[in-house]
Amino acid sequence: MREGLYARIETVFASFGWDVVTLKYGAMQLAAFKEPGGAALKSWIDNCPNQLYSALTFQGAAAWRQRLQDEIGDQGPVSALIEARTDSELCELMENLGGHCLATLTGAFNSIDHDRPTAFIAYTIKGHGTPLAGHKDNHSGLMTSGQMDEFRARMGVRTGHEWERFEGLETKKPGLKAFLDAVPFFARGNRRYEAAKIPVPREIAASPAAASQITSTQAAFGKILDTIARSDSELAARIFTTSPDVTVSTNLGSWVNRRHLFARKTRADIFNDERIPSTQKWQFRPDGQHIELGIAEMNLFLLLGAAGLSHSLFGERLLPVATVYDPFILRGLDALNYACYQDARFMIVGTPSGVSLASEGGAHQSIGTPLVGMSQDGLASFEPAYADELATIMGWGFDYMQRDAGGDPNERTWLRDETGGSVYLRLSTRMIEQPPRRENPHFAREVVDGATWLKEPEPNSPLIVAYQGTVATEAISAAARLGERCPGLGILSITSADRLNAGWQAAGRARSAGKTSATSHIDRLLAPLPPHCTIITVIDGHPATLSWIGGVHGHKTISLGVEHFGQTGTVRDLYRHYGIDSETIVRVGMECLRS
Repeated sequence: MREGLYARIETVFASFGWDVVTLKYGAMQLAAFKEPGGAALKSWIDNCPNQLYSALTFQGAAAWRQRLQDEIGDQGPVSALIEARTDSELCELMENLGGHCLATLTGAFNSIDHDRPTAFIAYTIKGHGTPLAGHKDNHSGLMTSGQMDEFRARMGVRTGHEWERFEGLETKKPGLKAFLDAVPFFARGNRRYEAAKIPVPREIAASPAAASQITSTQAAFGKILDTIARSDSELAARIFTTSPDVTVSTNLGSWVNRRHLFARKTRADIFNDERIPSTQKWQFRPDGQHIELGIAEMNLFLLLGAAGLSHSLFGERLLPVATVYDPFILRGLDALNYACYQDARFMIVGTPSGVSLASEGGAHQSIGTPLVGMSQDGLASFEPAYADELATIMGWGFDYMQRDAGGDPNERTWLRDETGGSVYLRLSTRMIEQPPRRENPHFAREVVDGATWLKEPEPNSPLIVAYQGTVATEAISAAARLGERCPGLGILSITSADRLNAGWQAAGRARSAGKTSATSHIDRLLAPLPPHCTIITVIDGHPATLSWIGGVHGHKTISLGVEHFGQTGTVRDLYRHYGIDSETIVRVGMECLRS
């Protein structure tokens, strides 16, 4: 720890009402301080810079003895204290800091007799107990075979017995086993619990917007949650929402009005009591189902990781749903990654997204988040264009978050859907006209699988346009104009590049392993296209999100997307500036048809 940083850490915790317990000295050091000369030794330790203490630890007994004798050893009592100890005893004394002393640690933990938040700041030596202890480079250091043999012998571990439960311990094993079996941590049995699945009503998948209605996927998300909030279903009781200071601007307002904010004690809505008009009814109640965070995206994902494990840790299932402006997902990637690594289950809604939030400028525009959704294990990523697609995905998503079956893939999609996972929805505030309900009887299934034909291509078609997200309007408009020259042109609506790619990759691995019949959803969708067909992809995000599609069957692919951001203007201006507008799609398509 850098000099002086301890005091600042203590101040931060104390400022937020935490108790702070500092564990600097081990029991052996505390006993030595009571000996004649012990006060001088304590004073020297307190004034020794951290880096010097680390260096002396690495150098060993001779360095400790020389330094102590030079600086405090000319005093009779302290000289006797030092000389009374062998080299190994002196090293053990000087390295007996609070964080390495079991007696100090257990005493501190057992002394807490309240439920106030408590921070323990423990002094330690990095690499304690190894030949690398104290060295500034030991983070990447590796012990040699000889050092490892010496370390193993010193720990009393026999070669080949390293994984035995009580190897190296002097305590009698039968007695220790009986003691451990009786402690509360183990006495209750398995500490991983199971929770019953929460049924997802079929009506959740009903579109919240009628055909020809003008709305956005973000608004549709709010209406879907509002419909759930109105019900007395078990699903409504188990959904828990949170947001880093953007609750209202991400359309969670109606949910919070009906389901309230969580607080240990009921707190009045002063604006309501004072009869100040407001659409928000901010009631803080013990039964509230929303937690409003400050602008702290890392805390958001830490909370999702914890709440998303409630079924496993406590046997009670929560279905966490969080909203955040899509670009700021990047602020919490570390916590997001580890939440997925721990198999936490949640729904993260990134909205608004892309340059479609044109008027607010670069700070709120996202580019790479679709690639994050594709690359993050344990997270199924979607970017629907329309409300009916979103409703279908959310209905599936609440069920998917609760699955925990085996890992064998579904041989229709080659996705491991039965294992379940978390869900990421990339939504938009852009208001667009909703299409009529699709007649495709497999529409819902294909939306969840990742793509469906909005217009199937005719045999021998030389061109298709594929889109993901709110740029659907540009793709469809361009396709209508290109259709005058190419009547057989197809339009592919992609709802999840993530699931399409994952299924394609998995099917490819299965074929390599001898399962020659393995075909993914995107394999089948693109199989009818002739070899000379060109695929134009478009997304309000990085073009690499969809550029891999040409590799499915070897079709030429031109990928349009956004590689830079920061401009402010109208949606039309920015779409034209970044080349994801209908005019650009038409121009690229005409060049393909002429070539």
